[in-house]
Amino acid sequence: MDEYQSIISLIALSMGAAWASGINLYATLLMLGLMGATGEMTLPPDLQVLASPIVIAASGLMYMVEFTADKIPGVDNGWDAIHTVIRVPAGAVLAASVMGEVGISATIAAAIVGGGLSMSTHATKSGSRVLINTSPEPFSNFFVSISEDIAVIVGILTALNHPVLFLILLIAFILMMIWILPKIWGAAQKIFAGIKRFFKRNSAASNNPSNNQSFSEELRQFSQNYGQNKSDKSKKLKLNFNINKKH
Repeated sequence: MDEYQSIISLIALSMGAAWASGINLYATLLMLGLMGATGEMTLPPDLQVLASPIVIAASGLMYMVEFTADKIPGVDNGWDAIHTVIRVPAGAVLAASVMGEVGISATIAAAIVGGGLSMSTHATKSGSRVLINTSPEPFSNFFVSISEDIAVIVGILTALNHPVLFLILLIAFILMMIWILPKIWGAAQKIFAGIKRFFKRNSAASNNPSNNQSFSEELRQFSQNYGQNKSDKSKKLKLNFNINKKH
């Protein structure tokens, strides 16, 4: 029974680290390192390096950089794009390192599943941020970023203290991602397509002055026609008024 609980705890920590890495890698590293250094948890052998003061300092520095960049609309999108090649492999490595003492098969399996889970959470986060940044008010991005930081902390603590509950919630989260991720990226693609058309139209107009002249000519013709129609209607109303007055 104890062996079963130990395996469940390792799986929860492995998947928890991978899940959290896809959202905020540096917060995950910093939290695990601090908890290992203060004795709040016993890190697996392959993760004990996270408790090193140098690693903690580096994780803390990068977390502060991400904390700032993640709350600035536009900057957060660039930050997420760069970290596509960082969060996913790091999540796979963390997941594999947790299972290192179990065996090579478990380590490889954890790396495969952990990498996929990190990619899924990263894609969900980065895609949703593209949509959120279209909001005209500046506060939604800040509150979403804070919520993500809190989710990482709560998720890691839940994986450590309530592994079965965490795995149940993780399964529910995965099912939700399967449903919502295509919708998020479908909407994001429409936004990118609209931005591309906007810049393409402006570029074509600047490179071809005749387009501007053509547009100006059409606008002037429309104004003249509109003025002529308005004048004709005015004359017609005036004529009808005079006829009625005579009667």
